[in-house]
Amino acid sequence: MLKEPIFVLIILSALLNGEDWPQFRGANASGVSASKGLPVEFGPEKNMVWRTALPPGQSSPAVAGDHIFLTAVEDNRLFTLSLERATGRIQWRREVPRPNRAKMHKLNGPAAPSPVTDGKNVYAFFNDFGLISFGPDGEERWRLPLGPFNTPFGLASSPVLADGTLLQVCDGETGAFIVAVDTVTGKVKWRKERPDATRGSSTPLVYGPAGGPTELLVAGAYRLTSYSVETGDEIWFARGLTWQLIPTPVLGKGVIYVLGWAGGADPGEQQELPPFADMLQRLDANHDGKLSKDELHDPKLIKNWNDLDLDRSGYVEERDWESYLARMSAQNGFNAFRLGGKGDVTSRNFLWRFNKALPVVASPLLYRDVLYLVKDGGILTSLDPRNGVVLKQARIEGAMEAYYASPVAADGKIYTASENGKVSVVKAGGEWEVLKVNDLGEECYSTPAIVDNRIYLRTQSALYCFAIKD
Repeated sequence: MLKEPIFVLIILSALLNGEDWPQFRGANASGVSASKGLPVEFGPEKNMVWRTALPPGQSSPAVAGDHIFLTAVEDNRLFTLSLERATGRIQWRREVPRPNRAKMHKLNGPAAPSPVTDGKNVYAFFNDFGLISFGPDGEERWRLPLGPFNTPFGLASSPVLADGTLLQVCDGETGAFIVAVDTVTGKVKWRKERPDATRGSSTPLVYGPAGGPTELLVAGAYRLTSYSVETGDEIWFARGLTWQLIPTPVLGKGVIYVLGWAGGADPGEQQELPPFADMLQRLDANHDGKLSKDELHDPKLIKNWNDLDLDRSGYVEERDWESYLARMSAQNGFNAFRLGGKGDVTSRNFLWRFNKALPVVASPLLYRDVLYLVKDGGILTSLDPRNGVVLKQARIEGAMEAYYASPVAADGKIYTASENGKVSVVKAGGEWEVLKVNDLGEECYSTPAIVDNRIYLRTQSALYCFAIKD
């Protein structure tokens, strides 16, 4: 903890008029902060303000006022926590019910979605429970159980706030939906089913066009969709996305940049398969209108059985096959679309696609008119947002590992953390330059928060606060 009282007073004074980082990747998931004077070198022995031990979790910090909100899991129990912003002291810790024990990908977890705050209260989503809200002193305000969910990897999409409404995307192999909740009462305002969606973990964005209703932009399987925040009605959509969306898009001036990579969907891997009626005619030996594993015969289809039988009925039915056809024709890419319109806007809103060296999990970053992608192996790519042309692509020497945290930016620098806790500081620009690779020596899956000249960075065992102390 801090020992320098003068430094604590300086921090407390700054917080009175400071900015917030209210959700995953800050304001509207942009990953950009207005902070200045950030450290290039930091670690346990350099520019560390405080370090607070925490239970594990992949969620990222949400920062507002005097609070830092996080979620965690310990001894199979779920928690929402509040830390004091100036000192890192744990203010309160509240257990959340866990009625379900969903199957998770080994790199996902039951405390993966990041909380969101309105500046006073906090709202959290847990795959094994649903939505819950706490007040600034840790008093429970309301709870809304949801699920269980049918997804092989677990959900990781974070909740967002818009117009006094809490919004949560719950995409899975079956039963996908969006739910809109009143932030005061916890009552459902509307629920929109997404029957064509399958697994996905992208956090939605909020868009407020001039003269129009506030929109929720959801990047899901095969398409980007705009919904009215007020009613849940679909406004427009653009096709051409891959079959599994994990990264969160970013907004530019009238443009949205959507990244998606999924196995078997790189250019050249697409396959043409017969329609379901033809499959039934050829393989449905007992004429029951569906296909069992024994009727398939094709070794590849049998191997992919879990991807075929989405509803776990023991059979391939028409929806299962149509989804598999879409999956086999999908193509990975980093796509740029104009915003706005009505109905299917694919042809008139599509701008460009980039499909090389794509990240799997880490979201793209738009900062000072340059796009950035960070791929496993430490491959950092800068792109021209006008056309997707590569400006520079190279490896970050000293941090050539896997990346699950998304890059963030401030003070003319890009900050990105590898799985092994190597936090690279990069001079921003088309011809970017690595300034320093800092080694925390701990696994890191959470995206940093940058607020008021400080970096809040979570590892699997602690939350750090870094700043230039002198």
